[in-house]
Amino acid sequence: MINHKVRTHRSAEDFPIEEHLAHKIAQIAVDPVEVPEQTAEMIINRVIDNAAVSAASVTRRPVTTARAQALRHPVAPPADGVGAGSQVFGVNGAYSPEWAAWANGVAVRELDFHDTFLAAEYSHPGDNIPPLVAVSQHKGVSGRDLIRGLATAYEVQIDLVRGISLHKHKIDHVAHLGPSAAAGIGTMLGLDVDTIYQAVGQALHLTTATRQSRKGQISSWKAYAPALAGKVAIEAVDRAMRGEGAPSPIWE
Repeated sequence: MINHKVRTHRSAEDFPIEEHLAHKIAQIAVDPVEVPEQTAEMIINRVIDNAAVSAASVTRRPVTTARAQALRHPVAPPADGVGAGSQVFGVNGAYSPEWAAWANGVAVRELDFHDTFLAAEYSHPGDNIPPLVAVSQHKGVSGRDLIRGLATAYEVQIDLVRGISLHKHKIDHVAHLGPSAAAGIGTMLGLDVDTIYQAVGQALHLTTATRQSRKGQISSWKAYAPALAGKVAIEAVDRAMRGEGAPSPIWE
């Protein structure tokens, strides 16, 4: 657990990276602690729940639109099976993980029937599942590593939701989802602290959107917003793994 007070810092102020909230989140993500059995069982339940709500929404227009977009990005599996692509729920073939996460994320959120956690901010932690499942399929990771990654993603998002209210600043709650998904992917892939730190920073920077998606004339973007956060998290991790950095300190 992180006990950390977030405040702004002047550019000239001494603020070592080890004290950045993003760095502390990255340290959580690399912790080799095992997932308790009861927690693992609940994570499996959440994966099943996500699949069920996705099936229930599959014929709705935002979902069919997102799936049509994803199907334009097929992946030809290599001979060694690594980088073999990801599955769009209920569709044969392999597709790029970021686009599979996009389509599956819209299907999960469209009906708002999946899990909910409310505290200082709002959240549906199950929104972390589509991007992590897509990356796990693409990379061929074990079920154990997927569960560890989802445990990190849930812990990070729920702690952020408990500690930081975004809506009072007119920021949409997907700004907590981008960093949690990036951290979870980092755990799942066994990445190092610095790579996860950069990925978390990029994901937060790129998913900080206004709450207009949930105010006034509410459009289908309400379903798309968390799917975009998952897609962005995958892309942020990919860039960080290639050595690209993020604006920092990203919260402070």
